[in-house]
Amino acid sequence: MFVLYTSMDKRDIIIAIDGHSSTGKSTFAKAISKSYGLIYVDTGALYRGVTLVAARNNASNMESRHDIEKLSDILQNVSFEFLKTAPDGSGELHLNGENIEKEIRSLEIAQKVSEVASQPFVRDFVDSILKEYGTKRGVVMDGRDIGTVVFPDADLKIFMTADASIRARRRYNEILAKGGVADYQEVLENVTERDKMDETRETAPLKRAPDAILLDNSNMTQNDQMLWIEKILKEKWGLSPS
Repeated sequence: MFVLYTSMDKRDIIIAIDGHSSTGKSTFAKAISKSYGLIYVDTGALYRGVTLVAARNNASNMESRHDIEKLSDILQNVSFEFLKTAPDGSGELHLNGENIEKEIRSLEIAQKVSEVASQPFVRDFVDSILKEYGTKRGVVMDGRDIGTVVFPDADLKIFMTADASIRARRRYNEILAKGGVADYQEVLENVTERDKMDETRETAPLKRAPDAILLDNSNMTQNDQMLWIEKILKEKWGLSPS
């Protein structure tokens, strides 16, 4: 049972959602954003966007000094922005004005993103964008290090996880639903490999913040998760959906 501390204007709250890949962090964060009228910032999309930039410019080999320097230079002249262009009114990532939402969700990008995201200069680049959004407050962000690095003083921190096989199945179904082609075993291997890379990378490794609330959604529906967060926000700050 949570203690009701003080009332809070939802326009001032920062909710940080971290966790393993394919746990539905983005879907959950979007639902919270819509229900409470908050700004949603998809940090994973930004890392995927940077990875797409690297792939398009043949600079995605992070073991190559040449590629690292090349990508670092390129990022000085690119602009990422979330625009509400999705049918449901949610934000989609645009690169220099181009909608790249579909491209960044491909398995090709998923297989490269952890390596690119592990680079300190890439994390600094993305963090600068996130912190700019954070100055506006009234936001919900999801990613790998929001509650530990980007916003260690976030008002509410959540760490999401689920069984790897369940996450792989979700990712596999998502790819098929979008008209893509995928092999379940390959997706499962990608999920487990990303876990290993995220948790062992030198810069800002994935870990649960000491004050983060654990949400294992292996056997939860999206509605179950919303009831879970609504209970927390109501008991903690007296907040209700818009």
